[in-house]
Amino acid sequence: MSKKVKIFVSCEEANHVCDKTQYHEASFWEKVKLNIHLLYCRACREYTQNNQKLTKVIKKSEVECLNSMVKDKMKAQFKTELEKHQF
Repeated sequence: MSKKVKIFVSCEEANHVCDKTQYHEASFWEKVKLNIHLLYCRACREYTQNNQKLTKVIKKSEVECLNSMVKDKMKAQFKTELEKHQF
């Protein structure tokens, strides 16, 4: 039996591969299929461009995340306050 290679993908699959590419998780063949799809699909080209812009903005941002101890403390405080206001 021969395996058919599917080089044309749906927009949904192309967007999924675009997202995977953003996080360096897409395989070589997925990237090839995505680039073929982008040749003829304007909507997915726009989606890809927006994804690339978002990635650049996030990388340039200097957002500091809370460490897990602070998050746990906030959750506990929230839970305590929530229990005070429930009937």
